[in-house]
Amino acid sequence: MQGLSTRSQAKLIYIAVAALAWLCLAPPPAQAQAAPQGPWLDQTKRAVILIAPCGAALCGSIEWLKPPAPGTHPAATDIHNPDPSLQSRPLCGLTLLGGFVPDGSGGWTGGWIYDPELGKTYKSVMHVGADGTLHLRGYIGIPLLGRTEIWTRPPAPLPHCTANP
Repeated sequence: MQGLSTRSQAKLIYIAVAALAWLCLAPPPAQAQAAPQGPWLDQTKRAVILIAPCGAALCGSIEWLKPPAPGTHPAATDIHNPDPSLQSRPLCGLTLLGGFVPDGSGGWTGGWIYDPELGKTYKSVMHVGADGTLHLRGYIGIPLLGRTEIWTRPPAPLPHCTANP
């Protein structure tokens, strides 16, 4: 940088730092990620949710429920729903998530997820991780104020929940 004024040297350093920062902060190019369609074992390992297209978005419904332990009361209905008229609807086949559309970077956004254990619905985003797990984040307001669940593929096909004893 000999022959350059101190001011010119400072400008070149500024440009180099700005270019480096841009390269470091720019999102990586979108990579082809696995699609979330298909069966997923929820984090509790008590249900399989089948994610499939529904219109232009993705939805997911309960396809398998772990049978209740002998001698316990089966919670096979939506008993925690705040709407009393919905508390008797079966969990089998219940749509738990919907409205997910591609976000352009391999994830899915704009969705919602229903938690039947709390009877609450949350905004949601999801993506398939590099390890093949499904990361679902339910939140109120902004994703920072939420909780992430990690779902896995079931190890083997499971019977539809209506087939459970």
